[in-house]
Amino acid sequence: MATTPPDLDAIIAAVIEELRVEAAEVRPAGTPAPAPAAEPPATTAEVAANSAPVPPADIPQHPPQAAAPAQSGGAAPPRTVAEATGRFTGEFGIDLPDPTEPERRRALQVTDPYDAEGLANLAATTPARLGVGRSGPRPKTSSLLLFQADHGVALDAIHGQVDPALLERFELFTVTTRVADRQEYLLRPDLGRRLSDDAKRDLQERCVKGAQVQLVVGDGLSAAAIDNNLEKILPVIEQGLTAAGIRLGTTFFVENARVGLMNDINDIVDAEVVILLIGERPGLGIADALSAYMGYRPTAGKTDADRDLICMITEHGGTNPLEAGAYVVEFAKRMLQYQASGQELRRLTADDE
Repeated sequence: MATTPPDLDAIIAAVIEELRVEAAEVRPAGTPAPAPAAEPPATTAEVAANSAPVPPADIPQHPPQAAAPAQSGGAAPPRTVAEATGRFTGEFGIDLPDPTEPERRRALQVTDPYDAEGLANLAATTPARLGVGRSGPRPKTSSLLLFQADHGVALDAIHGQVDPALLERFELFTVTTRVADRQEYLLRPDLGRRLSDDAKRDLQERCVKGAQVQLVVGDGLSAAAIDNNLEKILPVIEQGLTAAGIRLGTTFFVENARVGLMNDINDIVDAEVVILLIGERPGLGIADALSAYMGYRPTAGKTDADRDLICMITEHGGTNPLEAGAYVVEFAKRMLQYQASGQELRRLTADDE
C-alpha cells in the first residue's frame, strides 16, 4: 500500500514556530519582541512557478505589488540574527537561540502546569532536568538541543588533553599508565591503575622519597577539570602544607590516570599521605569537576574504604577550588596526626565529632 510522503515544509515551519514561541516565553521582562519571522522556505512548486518564462509584453500584466516601506534611515534591518551576523546559510538556514544561556537552560517548558509555583520551587532545588516539556511524543526542540550541547561538552572533557602550558607553569613532569590510548583507557580501567615501566623508572629517578605528603595530578575522565581548577587549588594546598611545616614530595602529572594508581605510586615514593587531584566523570551540565582523593600510606591491596575524598570541586555549582584546597590541607593534617585514612580515620576520630 502506498504511503503519503511527509510534508517537509510543514515540519520545518512547525519546528521554527515552536522555537520562536519558546524564545518568547523565556524573554526577560522589558526586552522588545523580535522582528517578524522570515518567510518559510519556498516549496518545490513555488520555485517552479517563480522560474516560469516571462509572458510577452503585449499580454496585460497585473500591476506589481508595492514594496514594503523601508524604515527611516535607509535599508530595512535584517529580519533574523543569522542575517544580521552573516550566518544565514541559504533557503534552509534556521537561526536558533543558544539553549545553554542561563535563562534558557533553567526555563520551564511545561505548557500550562497543574501547579506552576510548585514546579518552579522544585526546579529551584536541583540542577536536574525538570519541566522539560513535550511536543507530542517527543521532547521539545530546545530541550533536545540543550541535551546535545551538554553531551558534546562532556565528550570534549573526556577526550581532551590537559593544556601543556599549564603543566609547564607548575613545573610538572609527565608520566603515563599502562594504557596505550584514550580508547583503551575507557575500556580497560585496570590499566589506568598501573604505572608504565617508563613511569616507574622516572619516579624512581626524579621524586623525593619518604615525604610526609606526595601530591599527584591526574587527568582522569576530565581534562577540563585540570585546566579550569588546578591553577587555583594547587597553590593553596602547597602553601598550606608548607606553612604547617609538612615536607612535600615532588609533584608530577599522570596521563590516563585512575584513582587506584595511588597504590602503585606510593610503592615507589613511600610517602605518608598521597593526595591525587583527578578529573571526575563529567555530567550533562558540569564537565569540569575535580576530585581530591587522599590516603594514608596507600599500597597494593588498599581500596576506596582506605581513602578520603573531596569531590565536585568546581566554580560551576560545586565547592570552590580555593575553599577545597583548605579542606584538603586540614584532611592531610588529620591523617598525619592519626596515621590513618578512610574508615579507620572515621573510627579513630568518632569521639571528636
